Amino acid sequence: MDVVDGFEEEAERFRHELRVHCYRMLGSFDDAEDAVQETLLRAWRGRESFEGRSSLRAWLYRIATNVCIDDVRRPQRVLPYQLEPASFPATALPPREDVPWLQPFPDVLLDRSEEPDATAIRRETIELAFLIAIQHLPPRQRAVLIFRDVLGWSARETAAAVDLSVPAVNSALQRARPVLREHLPPHRSEWTARDPSDDERKLLARYVTAWDNADPEALAALMHEDVRLTMPPYPFWFQGREDALRSLTPNFGGRWRFHPTTVNRQPALAAYLRPPGGSTYRLFAVDVFRIEHGRIAEITAFETTDHQLHGLPGCYLPI
Repeated sequence: MDVVDGFEEEAERFRHELRVHCYRMLGSFDDAEDAVQETLLRAWRGRESFEGRSSLRAWLYRIATNVCIDDVRRPQRVLPYQLEPASFPATALPPREDVPWLQPFPDVLLDRSEEPDATAIRRETIELAFLIAIQHLPPRQRAVLIFRDVLGWSARETAAAVDLSVPAVNSALQRARPVLREHLPPHRSEWTARDPSDDERKLLARYVTAWDNADPEALAALMHEDVRLTMPPYPFWFQGREDALRSLTPNFGGRWRFHPTTVNRQPALAAYLRPPGGSTYRLFAVDVFRIEHGRIAEITAFETTDHQLHGLPGCYLPI
């Protein structure tokens, strides 16, 4: 194959998996999109220097990783519980636009039929808990862990991608794994590769029914006692079933509709809000659920109005 002549078409084949790789590195969908564009631009400019000693895929990953390592020198992506203790503010607080919030990844873009390596998008390696945990790693350790433990690359392949020696790669991995375990939720030290299960979908259906019926007791029965509720870009967050219900139940009353979906391979609900005096429910947020042992352990509500990005309807009319 003449890589120079067919470069653009060949490189474009890897856009999707490069986007996922950059998202893991950066914790931001928007930044990942920019990083992929920069990767392909750098590759295009340097296409004549590609000598074929590695695969085109490996060469692109190396460029993408260097782009991300340059980028992750910015403050790490966070969720509210990393900024301040749980609280229940007496008055509404404004969103914080100065914080580099973790962003969700639309599942509509995680189509396995387009992914050359299906292991690259296993649920446990793109869910929010994993994304937050690897944010605690220095840039090269983060890259090493992704290449070795997520993509399954050899130490030698990883060394070439991150500009380290093989011994340095092995050392970085040994340092990264304990940090990852330390920052993962306690029940997720052992992962299983699966998409949202039927039981999880049924749990979310019961959640919607409890909401529609304005039934706080039914809602409480679906939650762990130490459930966590966050709503970036708002900095405050709620810990425990009592405060979670206290924050949710004032919203009962027919102003909301929910559409089941998935985000970051996790079960989710698209939340549609009908404004006072309005007649149409419009997309307000996507609520991403972490479910442990049959109950809700965490809800992360991301504000969004971009229904097309998530493959969702833009609005609902009253039934």
